[in-house]
Amino acid sequence: MKKINLDTPVVESREQRLGTIIAWDGKASELSKESAYGRGSCGSGCGDKARRLCELQGPFTQGSVCSEQMVECQAGNVRDAVLIQHSPIGCGAGQVIYNSIYRNGLAMRNLPVENLRLICTNLQESDMVFGGVDKLEQSIRDAWERNHPKAIFIGTSCATGIIGDDIDSVASRLEAELQIPVIPLHCEGFKSKHWSTGFDATQHGIVRQIVRKNPKKQEDLVNVINLWGSDVFTPMLAELGLRVNYVVDMATVEDLEQLSEAAATVGFCHTLSSYLGAALEQQFGVPEIKAPQPYGFAGTDAWIRELARVTHREELAEAYIAKEHERVKPQLEELRKQLKGKKGYVATGSAYAHGLIAVLRELGIEVDGSLVFHHDPIYDSQDPRQDSLSHLVDNYGDVPSFSVSNRQQYQFYGLLQRVKPDFILIRHNGLAPLASRLGIPAAPLGDEHHALGYQGMLNLGETILEILAHKKFHEDLAAHTRLPYKREWLDQKDPFILARQNNSLHTEE
Repeated sequence: MKKINLDTPVVESREQRLGTIIAWDGKASELSKESAYGRGSCGSGCGDKARRLCELQGPFTQGSVCSEQMVECQAGNVRDAVLIQHSPIGCGAGQVIYNSIYRNGLAMRNLPVENLRLICTNLQESDMVFGGVDKLEQSIRDAWERNHPKAIFIGTSCATGIIGDDIDSVASRLEAELQIPVIPLHCEGFKSKHWSTGFDATQHGIVRQIVRKNPKKQEDLVNVINLWGSDVFTPMLAELGLRVNYVVDMATVEDLEQLSEAAATVGFCHTLSSYLGAALEQQFGVPEIKAPQPYGFAGTDAWIRELARVTHREELAEAYIAKEHERVKPQLEELRKQLKGKKGYVATGSAYAHGLIAVLRELGIEVDGSLVFHHDPIYDSQDPRQDSLSHLVDNYGDVPSFSVSNRQQYQFYGLLQRVKPDFILIRHNGLAPLASRLGIPAAPLGDEHHALGYQGMLNLGETILEILAHKKFHEDLAAHTRLPYKREWLDQKDPFILARQNNSLHTEE
């Protein structure tokens, strides 16, 4: 395991640390083999760093999100803290949608519903010339006077990266004055090609400046790294006599402080939990559960057994596993009959997609294709038990058309035409309207815990039946709408042709 460096306030990007790529096309088994946890580079002159993959580099990007937005949806969702976006006002546009998601998440957890506490320093042209540290200092004082938070996060932006504002010294000085953590989060969008580095930036700042350095261990407490999902972990872990500490979204500063006191750390998705899980293990001895993600029978069984082994609750785990298998199998068989012959497609984040495909295969649904928004050849633990892609291939079979692309709309049409699914599963809803215009219904999984665990298989099966019942609506929509692309592009069989041509031209030069 590579040592995480907490001596610097700047987190190492995903592509530097893990070899993250954002464009690839082939079979899932081929990508798994190329990634292969420690078998080295692709051998095609890309570089000598282990686990670096050759990726398809397109000539442009049509649209995506950035690291700063992930800081916005993580640090900005800590209930008794304030996030200051040191940026132009445009970077704060996401506050509207994230406020809606935050309020919905609080309601799902039966927590008091409230608005986010976010401030933007509103950098102008003159600030780009003369610097914006005075605005930042004033914004920190405003945050303190208005909200009296227990912590203040500062998210940087592309603009502040260009200016070179020394936010670290401002944060250090105001932290001493206000006597609360004032935490710089370096998340300039141009520093990383994938937004998941923003997760790491937030978690890096939390471990450096909030987590208790002299913890008093709580042997029944488990950290659950998640987003806004419904509370499915509390009843699951209660079967093992364990309590849940949900972080980062909708947590309190006290919840974050006790991260170092837990008996173990788990997550619903290795993409989100990789950095924080590894940091807590390295710095405070809190073991990260090295197991597949809890999706389908194979993943959930292994996940519960490993958590039970670490927390010394093996007998309770076996009783729970047997009980749940007996409970869900009859209902699962009925769902398989109703879904027989259906073909699904998954378009979500990387590790989450691996888990969803496993659940679809448990439901007897054919999955010939999937789009993941990036790919991490390894996670921070570098433990092969967390190799979610290999777990999928080994336990549930290959995915013939397995593509990596960071939400490029212009590619999605061709990817769906390859496999012609009956429905798609998606988390980031921007791609769903295009599928609807092709007559394909989508299940936007706003609750990321919906398909998790034993009950999750039943949940997802029922959701798919619901959206298939409305397929006629999408077919009617497809019959009366047009796509905004030229016929030449719609006839193109390879959605990655522009990247392949761009690579050829680059090589010739």
